Amino acid sequence: MRQRMAEPRKAPGEDTGPGGEPGSGEGAGEGARPGPDDGSGPRTGSRTGTDARSRTETGQPTRRDAADPSRTGPDPETPADPDPDSGPDRGPDPDPGAGMAALRAATTRKGRRAAARALGRIVVVWAVGTVTMLILAGALPDFRLQSPDGDSATHIAVTAAVGAGVFGVLSALVWPVLVRALLLVPAFVLGLLVFFLNGSLLLIALSLNPTGRGEANPETAVVVAAVMSAASSATSTALTVRDDGAYRRRLARLAYRRGAPAVSPDAAPGIVFLQLDGVGHDVLHAALQERERAGGRSLGGQRLLAHRLPPVMETVASWHGTSHRLVPWRTDWSSQTGASQLGILHGTNEDVPAFRWYEKETGEVMVCSHPSTALELERRAAARAAADPPAPGGLLATGEPGDTASRGNLFTGGATQLALVLSVAVRRQKKTRSRAGYFAYFSDPANASRTFASFFAEAGREVFQSLRSRLRRETPRVGRGGLYPFVRAFATVVSRDVVVAAVIGDMLAGRTAVYADLVGYDEVAHYAGPQHRDSQQVLRRIDRSIALVAKAAEHAPRPYRIVLLSDHGQSHGPTFAATYGLTLQDLVRAGCGLPVSRRAGKSRSGAEARTAARAALRRPERPEDVYDGEGRRGLEPVVLGSGNLGLVSFPELPGVASRETIERRHPALLPALTEHPGIGFVLVRSEEHGPMVLGADGAEHHLETGKVVGIDPLLPFGPGAAEAVLRTARFPHAADLMVNSSYEPRTGTVHAFEDQIGSHGGLGGEQSRAFLFWPEGLTPPAAPGQTLAGAESVHHVLRRWIGECGGPVVRRAAAAGVPAESVAEDRRAG
Repeated sequence: MRQRMAEPRKAPGEDTGPGGEPGSGEGAGEGARPGPDDGSGPRTGSRTGTDARSRTETGQPTRRDAADPSRTGPDPETPADPDPDSGPDRGPDPDPGAGMAALRAATTRKGRRAAARALGRIVVVWAVGTVTMLILAGALPDFRLQSPDGDSATHIAVTAAVGAGVFGVLSALVWPVLVRALLLVPAFVLGLLVFFLNGSLLLIALSLNPTGRGEANPETAVVVAAVMSAASSATSTALTVRDDGAYRRRLARLAYRRGAPAVSPDAAPGIVFLQLDGVGHDVLHAALQERERAGGRSLGGQRLLAHRLPPVMETVASWHGTSHRLVPWRTDWSSQTGASQLGILHGTNEDVPAFRWYEKETGEVMVCSHPSTALELERRAAARAAADPPAPGGLLATGEPGDTASRGNLFTGGATQLALVLSVAVRRQKKTRSRAGYFAYFSDPANASRTFASFFAEAGREVFQSLRSRLRRETPRVGRGGLYPFVRAFATVVSRDVVVAAVIGDMLAGRTAVYADLVGYDEVAHYAGPQHRDSQQVLRRIDRSIALVAKAAEHAPRPYRIVLLSDHGQSHGPTFAATYGLTLQDLVRAGCGLPVSRRAGKSRSGAEARTAARAALRRPERPEDVYDGEGRRGLEPVVLGSGNLGLVSFPELPGVASRETIERRHPALLPALTEHPGIGFVLVRSEEHGPMVLGADGAEHHLETGKVVGIDPLLPFGPGAAEAVLRTARFPHAADLMVNSSYEPRTGTVHAFEDQIGSHGGLGGEQSRAFLFWPEGLTPPAAPGQTLAGAESVHHVLRRWIGECGGPVVRRAAAAGVPAESVAEDRRAG
């Protein structure tokens, strides 16, 4: 039996939609959690398909199975689902003609039953739509199904049945055409148009009703259409949640809309990289463990009964230790998505000192979550790869157009199949529109209705959770009002659903490699905290999205290996301003002898989802403020925050200002920073000693020589800190001063210079401990006892794994416009 993927166990809830919310498949319903299967792995035995698939299911090895002994023979841990009408013969048949007749009869019976089930579903959904329309006609004064003089109950029922039927047919035929025509409309606007277009279809359906009795005003039609779509979707979900045939057809339609390329039956395994944005190694490890909840009575303070709760991430937990292994990797000093994902996808994150930084030659602030900055960083990475031929190109750059895909990322990675990729949001080419992935998902009105209903439900959930946090007086706490509930809903619902649907389409299209980013946890953890129950709920929904992707692997034309990874973790703690009553900018201004505001201001958050939502709305980028109070530029220091990493630049000083120059101009600044209890260390360049780290009580660490004066300021930050800081110090655009907040190893607490209680971007705590979660069929990412350091190292590991899967031929530096050099990836021996 061929393994459809490396995961041997099937997790509960995998028939749900992305994240357990209403999802992207017919069998993907809110809260739908089917019972456990009789087998422990993905089902393969009851499916029919290509000849190669049939051979693998009966135990005959294919060419790929012969190359991998683990893929041959029956799998004792993954039994095939029993099917009374399919599978191997139950005994010798002395009459071949009779055997063929029996096979034809069985196939006919199976087809008839499938057709009967499909017809039954249509009738039930039609009936539910009819009943819903009748109820709404009785409840809404502006919606009538009878003539002004009144009609019999039979006439009203017929009118409702005809109207519901016509509305269903119009939704199935007209909706995809309308969505394709509106593909250029911004995502959020398209989401709002969903309801108005649905209402228009209902008005058309009523006008086409031969009884001529249906009538509704436009506002009521929108409400009626939305309720009918929701009711029909819920009914269809309930009827098909255990129907693998309907589920497979639903996923197949999604792939065929994308123009699925032909894939050889003997194609090598594909690989899917799912990035769980902001999920640290320790957070993931805790989410894979069973939990204990006290219950019952207690005697003498001792619990008499304890309830065992399943892991937060049940699907991933079922893989852990059986088919997958978990290891940490250490990020660069700039522990944030821009630096990490650029290094992972393009092989270099050189000269990305932080999430945001000031470039003196242009006088502009670069922000990783701005589309223009993402595009420029990708261009620079491609130029470095072109200038240095041995350097790696894009992880997803291949010789076959459309063979790889990038979904929901900041950068393309060299892929041509893109959806919600920030670096192409400023482009207008048809093939590189970052919003093109919306069509594949929102072309189904049921998907649109479910996702946007979940969107508003998630916004309401955030309002409730924020209010609960305030009433309980939880600390630390930051403001979660304004537009944040909608920003969170975009990250945890809209972005997730579209990305997961795109990944499923890629797998069904047989693409070789896919890299996707799920950003929901990172967004919520910034405001709730990395270990908070609100963040854990998001992890649970992400786990259900992973289960849906794993389910799709069973129906893909090739086997897939699923790799989970993160770009960084998050460290918790109250903000710098909340703890000390002033911002980093206030502290710098005081050290420079400049006036300081009496009230600590609020630092802008660097959460990626906010700018991703602005890009989806086609809103212009919000420039960073580098002006003084009188509108003059360059007369005062520019102070920026990137998590618990602060950057101070002096625009009037050319190049990188030295320690000696800064001390001559602002003699009180360095002592004010290094002696502050909220500052861990300060990076500065010395004309005599080169880059060096300054700490309290005159402590120094000379990075190039390793000389330490006093107590090493980098000691609390663990191994690898000096190497990471030295690498950043050599960047051309590193700030004149780079300030890392203090870190308490006992509690893991840092102090963000932004308005976040879960932060990342500097050194200290779990933010620097990301993870790799890979299937055993691939080689380990590092030698035993060693830890990967830096995003560029992760890039080489992922590139090696693509090669081990029989991966694509790499097209180097194509994005830079240089001639492509095809280099075959190294493949695993045997």
